[in-house]
Amino acid sequence: MEKKKFNMWNRIVAWAVFAVSAAVYLSTIEPTASFWDCGEFIASSYKLEVGHPPGNPVFQLFARFFSMWVDPAHAAVAVNAMNAILSALTVFFLYLTTVFFVRRLIKKEKYSVPECMAIFGSGAVGALVYCFSDTFWFSAVEGEVYAMSSLFTALVFWCMCKWYEEADEPHANRWIIFITFLMGLSIGVHLLNLLTIPAFVFMYYYRKNEDKTLSFKKLLGIFMIGVVIEFVLVYLFIPYLPKLAAFFDRIFVNGFGLPYNTGAAFFMVALLALCFWGLFRTLKKGSVLANTVLLGVTSLVIGFSLFSIVIIRSSVKTPTNEYQPDNAYTLVRYLSREQYGSTPLLYGQYYDAPYDLKVKKYWAPLNGKYVHVDAPAEADYLPEGKMFFPRMWSGQDQRYIDFYESYTKGKGTRVRGAQHRKPSFGANMLYFFDYQLNWMYWRYFMWNFAGRQNDIHSPTPGDIFYGNWESGIAFLDNFRLGDQSDAPASLSENKGKNHYYLLPLLLGIIGLLFQFNRDKRGSWIVFLMFFMTGIAIVLYLNQPPYQVRERDYAYAGSFYMFSLWTGLAVAAIYSKAVELLKGRNSMATAVAVTVLCLFVPALMGAENWDDHDRSHRYTSTEMARNYLNSVGENGILITHGDNDTFPLWYAQEIEGVRTDVRIVNTRSEERR
Repeated sequence: MEKKKFNMWNRIVAWAVFAVSAAVYLSTIEPTASFWDCGEFIASSYKLEVGHPPGNPVFQLFARFFSMWVDPAHAAVAVNAMNAILSALTVFFLYLTTVFFVRRLIKKEKYSVPECMAIFGSGAVGALVYCFSDTFWFSAVEGEVYAMSSLFTALVFWCMCKWYEEADEPHANRWIIFITFLMGLSIGVHLLNLLTIPAFVFMYYYRKNEDKTLSFKKLLGIFMIGVVIEFVLVYLFIPYLPKLAAFFDRIFVNGFGLPYNTGAAFFMVALLALCFWGLFRTLKKGSVLANTVLLGVTSLVIGFSLFSIVIIRSSVKTPTNEYQPDNAYTLVRYLSREQYGSTPLLYGQYYDAPYDLKVKKYWAPLNGKYVHVDAPAEADYLPEGKMFFPRMWSGQDQRYIDFYESYTKGKGTRVRGAQHRKPSFGANMLYFFDYQLNWMYWRYFMWNFAGRQNDIHSPTPGDIFYGNWESGIAFLDNFRLGDQSDAPASLSENKGKNHYYLLPLLLGIIGLLFQFNRDKRGSWIVFLMFFMTGIAIVLYLNQPPYQVRERDYAYAGSFYMFSLWTGLAVAAIYSKAVELLKGRNSMATAVAVTVLCLFVPALMGAENWDDHDRSHRYTSTEMARNYLNSVGENGILITHGDNDTFPLWYAQEIEGVRTDVRIVNTRSEERR
């Protein structure tokens, strides 16, 4: 097949996959606000208000654009429809990315029609497996940020592939600049997109050294470059750019007597002016590398600068104005999520570590000036209560301590001033592998590629009836969970009981092995993305037990990468079948393999439809109406968590229900 014709059919199949995904998501979206953060996000987007730290101004702008054409009664469905379209685009880019990696496995200048069928089939299977996967479908039909975050990740990864294809052509670096701009924008949605950086660094080095063998030392160096860039962005660029702006603002406010934010605005204008001067200077000198790097930094700054919207909207005192970041210094604390505290990663306290209290200083606005005031007291943990790689660290709830001690068995090192012993490193790692990795990651992974027992929340492992993965293969499930054939209808007929019989998992393993065998560099890039958007997040989050909700949404990027491998299985099976048949009936083989593998996403869609179809669900807003109507005129409702607060905000701000009622959230009061 000629290249032009191949590209035409490739685009046709890609848009067909998009159409299927969009139709599925649009027909199953929730017609109003869902539970958790959705009510807050929709309300704050529709009126461009200020949500909880660290904010998501880019999501808000897109959601505002989609909802500005409808009346308030349809604002939620407009935002949900936006997420459905963005999710379908994510599936679209997964198809294109899968085709890119398949073509690396079937290296030819010109493909036969059967080979084209196998390539297109690979892309379609991988994309549709992800389309119908449990986690991604859940996020695709509600007003959360994770659909847009997934699109940014998919788009950046696809742009990497486009740069790889065009690296030797003029102006190929435009893809690198576009990637940096997308990363800057994505900070205003969620930080998950930045996890693509190490993979991109590898892809860059691989492309520049295609004919060279890279030593382990060189590969380790490439990985460390990616880690350093990631570190600079997350721990230097994102926190310190606003801090520099705040420093200039203090000079202008305290020194020159100007209004708040004058100095911050001057700093941003001066920084961009300096960037543009540098761009013209390097262009004039012909310094290609310096110009490209500076252009990338400028694009990153421009994308990140959209956080200025948070200050602008907070300054007009919107009804929802969480943390009130109406000045540069408060924005710094808003972005750093100070109110949520910090989590130890490589070294830190265990759950009963003794501590002293320390009080830091910070700059706060007061009477037109910035004043150095005492910050809330913080725990300063003593060295004897610290350990390497602390996983059992949170002692804020007695349930946590009891759960930790189910791993320590009361053993460990005695620490002066502590009631509970410091866990041994072995007990610490047992908790890490059993709870954080197995229960809080691999269980979710198996939900998406093996099957799910039910949709009943299970915060800790050990309960054989709630929240486990379940394949539908009787002997395997019975071995793990016992014979539950006589379970009550509430369990046996639960809509969340979805069985895939391990078929997506099997396809993914076949695709992974096939890629590793034929394209080790490509398999490493995909694996690195799989790791960085999955297990690396587990390491970073360091979650304590008894999470209030399932956290599978955080690992959607990892499931995206494994879905790519399920697509590569089509090419693997086709190649093996052609080899066995010695090239006979290759067209029939390609069609048969593609159709058989498409059965897997079809099975997933059929199993998942009933519990992912929210088209008739109004629970959240109906509950909010009932709460608000339960009090008299000008009444006060005291709430505590997300699900008894955000739906009420949505009902008041968007639907105008009982706006006379005042809502007091106890958790917000605790953080004051």
